[in-house]
Amino acid sequence: MAIENGEESQSQTVPETAADSASLSEPRLIQETGVAARVAAIAAPVLADLGYRVVRVKISTQQDVTLQIMAEKLDGTMSVDDCEKASVALSPVLDLEEPLSQAYRLEMSSPGIDRPLVRISDFVRGVGHEARMETGSLHFGRKRFRGWIEGVEGEGRNALIKLRRIDAKADEEADVALPISDIEDARLVLTEALIREALRAGKASLSDPDEETDEAALPTRGPGRFAARNQLKPKPIRSNTKKPGGTRH
Repeated sequence: MAIENGEESQSQTVPETAADSASLSEPRLIQETGVAARVAAIAAPVLADLGYRVVRVKISTQQDVTLQIMAEKLDGTMSVDDCEKASVALSPVLDLEEPLSQAYRLEMSSPGIDRPLVRISDFVRGVGHEARMETGSLHFGRKRFRGWIEGVEGEGRNALIKLRRIDAKADEEADVALPISDIEDARLVLTEALIREALRAGKASLSDPDEETDEAALPTRGPGRFAARNQLKPKPIRSNTKKPGGTRH
């Protein structure tokens, strides 16, 4: 991966052992609170049975209530078909558990490439890319940071995220280490470098020899020629509006 700053470029290597740590059981270290946390707890085992994991749960109350569940496969992708499959599996469970007391619309979504960072493996994959982070308490005299992720030190909630700030003033530290236990929000910034990497990954997945089938086999539905481009933004799948008790309209 490359860190780009004007004319300068610095290579970063992701430690293979850390990159391999991603699993369905890897805990989210940045989580929701309240009702959103309850929804996440309900959704996590259902999605895990399908090979997905929760990234984020968000409840929006603008006009109609929308329950957005962002999910992914271990490689960070989530196709429209995946979203539909997850929605079908989650709907009856949410109807039964009734985590929300009012009518709501369920929306399944992929993380997108400018994704939230909630697990150690997310930060490891983000090494070399630009990110925004916000902490719960003051660190180096501030709570908001923007810069390139340089690495991860430590494990679990004791881990430190190393960041080379691009928003540092002349009298401020440029290289900082933020405790992941105090990071309340973190996400990648959509840059040209991030887009190029996503497009390369999309092309590589389309040309994967393991995906080749016998010429005589029946055609199967594939990701299509625009799959890489479509990964640049989340793909929501909306279900019908639901009322408590499982009724729909």
